Amino acid sequence: MRREAVVDPVTGYVYPEEWAARCASPDGLDLAASGLGVLTASGAVLRRGFTTGTTAAAAATAAVLSLRGPVSAVAVTLPCGLVFTVPAEGRDGTGSARKDAGDYPSDVTAGLLFVATAERAPAGLIFEAGEGIGRFARDTPRFRAGAAAISETAMRSILEGIRDAMAAIGLPGVRVRLSIPEGAAIAGKTLNPRIGIEGGISVLGSTGLVEPWDDHLSESAFERIRGAERVVLTTGRIGLRYSRLLFPDHEAVLVGVNLGRALDEVGGEAVICALPGLVMKFIDPAILEGTGCGTVEELTATPAWPGIMARAFTRFRADRPGVRVVIVDRDGGVMGDSG
Repeated sequence: MRREAVVDPVTGYVYPEEWAARCASPDGLDLAASGLGVLTASGAVLRRGFTTGTTAAAAATAAVLSLRGPVSAVAVTLPCGLVFTVPAEGRDGTGSARKDAGDYPSDVTAGLLFVATAERAPAGLIFEAGEGIGRFARDTPRFRAGAAAISETAMRSILEGIRDAMAAIGLPGVRVRLSIPEGAAIAGKTLNPRIGIEGGISVLGSTGLVEPWDDHLSESAFERIRGAERVVLTTGRIGLRYSRLLFPDHEAVLVGVNLGRALDEVGGEAVICALPGLVMKFIDPAILEGTGCGTVEELTATPAWPGIMARAFTRFRADRPGVRVVIVDRDGGVMGDSG
């Protein structure tokens, strides 16, 4: 009996039939079809984990629901639109969840405990970011100094979970405080101190899921690159979405920080289309030197940015004449095009 094509609901990628044929586990194929797994070229299925944003949403939701009674798991709507049941404990207004990194072996936040407390309020929703959540040391294009390092997508997931829990138990108002007890200690193992985020980790997640990059990219992504007639490489989920819109006749492949290896696999012409952060540091590792900026995003908001970007494009074209670089912003606007 022939099985229907397996489609990744997170990316929309239709897995090749031969990959599915190599998978000996029907449960593995079901996991890939659900979005919680990634089917690789060998037939192995690697498990996606949950982001810090999803974990925070689970803890906050459990805290609110526990005002009615004990909780052992909660449903979380992820930014990618999928809904999953996430393990979380809740009792007497305190909720907790641990970060599940899936099959991503290098995730320094794996197992990290998130704790939320909820108390009834007369009306409305009050959310507070507590200990272990990093804060911006200076203004950035999207955040003011002192603001909690919680991305917009992660915040939406947290607040949506709280509101759903309030509706479920008929609560007119609530105050929720989220903390990550070991967040400050773990932050030293992340890039946060170098990019001006102090006191803890960031709460992030553009899809709500953690990709098993270390293993996944060695097989499926690079096989797709080698087999594509025209390929556009990108570094994250936002870039993937706009790569597909801007280059519909190209195979769009998300490679994260592995741009160098991905370009080596192409061996010819390619397009890089992504947000500026990883790409600009790849084509010019010294791009921030002498600018006074801690991140590329911060640099994009300065008057010097257009000239710096143009010079980086010129140098990169000389090194890799067959590679076109298109930089987009978070709304899909083209900030620069080396082509």
